[in-house]
Amino acid sequence: MGRSRGQRTRDKNKATLPQVPKQLKSDGIDVEYSAEFADHEDLEAQARAAAAGIRRQERKR
Repeated sequence: MGRSRGQRTRDKNKATLPQVPKQLKSDGIDVEYSAEFADHEDLEAQARAAAAGIRRQERKR
């Protein structure tokens, strides 16, 4: 029958989902980025992200 008769599902993990540990939770504080401390890889990643954003905007049109 159904679950109304006290029968449980066989998957025990479905009933109790794991919680996020405290050390993995974010405190909600954003970290500011300083351009004066940027190295070459940071600048290259920013350029790639900007190019991807432009391509995404063009695709929406």
